[in-house]
Amino acid sequence: MFKGPTTIRDHSFEANLFARRAFIAFVFVLILIAVLFINVYQLQVTSFDSYQTRSNDNRIKLVPVPPNRGIIYDRNGVILAENKPVYNLEGISEKIKDLDKSLMALKKLLDITEQQEKNFLNDIKHNRRFKSQILKSRLNEKEVALFSVNQDKFPGFRVEARLARHYPHGDTLTHALGYVAKINKKELLKLDAENKSQNYRATRFIGKLGIEKFYEETLHGTVGSEKVEINNRGRVLRSISFTPPIPGNDLVLTMDISLQKAAQAALKGMRGAITVLDAKDGGILAMYSNPSYDPNLFVHGISSKNYKALLNSDRPLFNRVTQGRYAPASTIKPIISVLGLEEGIIDEKTTIRDQGFFQIPNVKHRWRDHLKWGHGKVDIYKAIEKSCDTFFYDMAYRLGITKISNFMAQFGFGDLSGIDIHEETSAILPSVEWKKERFNESWYPGDTISIGIGQGYWSATPIQIANAVNILANKGINHPPHLVSVAKLNEQLTILNNEEKPPIILKDNNHWDIPLRAMHNTVQKKSGTAYKAFKGHTYDAAGKTGTAQVVNIAQGEEYEKDKVKEKHRDNAMYVGFAPFSSPEIIVTITVENAGGGSSLGAPLARKIMDHYFANKAAEIAGNP
Repeated sequence: MFKGPTTIRDHSFEANLFARRAFIAFVFVLILIAVLFINVYQLQVTSFDSYQTRSNDNRIKLVPVPPNRGIIYDRNGVILAENKPVYNLEGISEKIKDLDKSLMALKKLLDITEQQEKNFLNDIKHNRRFKSQILKSRLNEKEVALFSVNQDKFPGFRVEARLARHYPHGDTLTHALGYVAKINKKELLKLDAENKSQNYRATRFIGKLGIEKFYEETLHGTVGSEKVEINNRGRVLRSISFTPPIPGNDLVLTMDISLQKAAQAALKGMRGAITVLDAKDGGILAMYSNPSYDPNLFVHGISSKNYKALLNSDRPLFNRVTQGRYAPASTIKPIISVLGLEEGIIDEKTTIRDQGFFQIPNVKHRWRDHLKWGHGKVDIYKAIEKSCDTFFYDMAYRLGITKISNFMAQFGFGDLSGIDIHEETSAILPSVEWKKERFNESWYPGDTISIGIGQGYWSATPIQIANAVNILANKGINHPPHLVSVAKLNEQLTILNNEEKPPIILKDNNHWDIPLRAMHNTVQKKSGTAYKAFKGHTYDAAGKTGTAQVVNIAQGEEYEKDKVKEKHRDNAMYVGFAPFSSPEIIVTITVENAGGGSSLGAPLARKIMDHYFANKAAEIAGNP
């Protein structure tokens, strides 16, 4: 078979081709190596600090440490609000693999209510996913042990021991102390807006009412931090550094828990308020509003059942001392007397003939006295001692509403008292302008008549009345009412609320003395409306009774307690102070729909004053 010619290979060409390809490959490898070295240089040298920081962020974690909340004491060092350790079952949303499955299993393991589950789901929905939220609070030892044995089945959940607020005296001090509870979304937004959220990174609770809210910044303290090293699973390997938190200031109140309990016992079974002031500086010794409630219910989240029970009872959430609006009734007669003396409408010898009613000239309507046959010949002393309405109808008519309103404003009526809690109302001090704005009506002379005995449009809070009586007893010196006297941190004391408002200056200081002597007679003379209640007392007291109408009684009709609905019955009022020559305490009593000031208000005040002076005598006897 014939074969064609053999092709001769060009070895030189192949060698050159191979060399070119090898060179290109070598250059390509060199370029890759150069790129690699450039990246290594970029990582290790140029961007070292940046990547080091990012690496540390993944490896090192800054854990906020909550500060201990300040403790609250009474004036004698008795603890009123403290921090107690509790065990809570908590969960971190981002670490929980299957939330529904985990919750179902936990409900079988522990007694977790639907409300607790609902609250937990709501909390993780409205908070950051990495923040721990409470599922069940206050676990007992058995529950802690049971969960610990099964903890590996519930990733993302853990038992945490924390300090929680506790109020050892329960419902005795609620309206003064208030309470703390979980921070809600609205409060978080407010903290963010005020640039305070960083200080609450480790805090779950915030003051909601009372002193706890008013002094939140003082009580809360400053958050600390711990720098820790963690592994890729988030487990803490070691602590690198620790910045301790600064605890909140402790607060010392002007209140006396013993006197507060006496006020609570006195009002048992009744709706009303008792206020006791230190006449020397305006410090509140006792402030009780009944009914009350246990603030501990709110600290860990109150159940719907318990909250509904509070809403359906006699308004225990309402602070009657600072928010209750009551006609001040005859308790303001001594103060109006000061104005009458100042304006020359009356003097110490002025008398009227009381026939049981007062009439404006050429007007048929009769404003009746509580004694329908009248008190006969009445001067300023008898008018206050026996609480003669007619004398004050006449005085108010001649004074006019403008003078009354302007003068009473100096005693704090119609304005906030300045007490150091937020829950307060200014009530109503009527005037010509007020009625025009409120009802678009003119003020009539008849409107002024009822104002003369603390009725009509006039309303006041018990704290306003107590403040006004304190100014009267101190002859114009004005010590604003307050609850806190001292803040202390690490033995460093800060005196609070020791300021004094400008005094009320009269043309003649004797105009203070006449009504005050009449108040003294009210308690000391047999003819006085408070004599019976204070008979046999061992201290020198002065006071004024009051009976406030809740509804108007038509002309010609008589008030018969048994025929009137309970909620329409008169309020019992009393204001008083002791000792007369150098006042130490101011006591005001308000009892809703309970009857007369002489039959109920004065006896309750007697109980409070007896307790105060008995304790004082015991303290003196116990001192060397």
